[in-house]
Amino acid sequence: MDASQPDPAVFSHIRVVMGMVISLSLARLLSGVALFVQHPGKTKVYWIHLGWVLFMFIFLVHFWWWEYHLHSLAVIDVSVYLFVILYCCVFFFLCVLLFPTSLDEYSGYEHYFMSRRAWFFGFLALAFAVDIVDTALKGRAYFQSFGIEYPLRNAAYIALCTVAAVTPNRRFHAVFLIGAILYQLAWMYRAFDLLD
Repeated sequence: MDASQPDPAVFSHIRVVMGMVISLSLARLLSGVALFVQHPGKTKVYWIHLGWVLFMFIFLVHFWWWEYHLHSLAVIDVSVYLFVILYCCVFFFLCVLLFPTSLDEYSGYEHYFMSRRAWFFGFLALAFAVDIVDTALKGRAYFQSFGIEYPLRNAAYIALCTVAAVTPNRRFHAVFLIGAILYQLAWMYRAFDLLD
């Protein structure tokens, strides 16, 4: 095998472990949403909370799609492996924050989400910061293929997450959520429509 090409078995191994963590994240989201169907009226639903559930679902599916580009790394060592697994763990933690094991101390999802917004948006900002490193790992050409929009996008998300972490303003949260979902979908289709 050519030394400049990574061993496909290594990439497959990493994808399996990543897949387990991402699957747990998706399962947490889907199980949480299923509770609303199983027990309607048991807890107060909050549309902004559900919107971030949708955003995380899109983000997770998108993450799994773009991580395919790890196959192009010439060397995948234990530091890359640990980095990618920890990145996946950030996603899992975000999903657990959206659906805690109990809401006993809260009047509903609005009360819960707004009281835990600093944690959620802090980890979401972290995910966008880590994404920059993840994209850089795949090489300069890959990073530059997204143009100036990519670093500006991530910087804007990090800044908006910082504001969302500290403000209880429902109007800001609604606008941020709707803009984030629409932009994430547009970005996904423009930047990652086909795997090459």
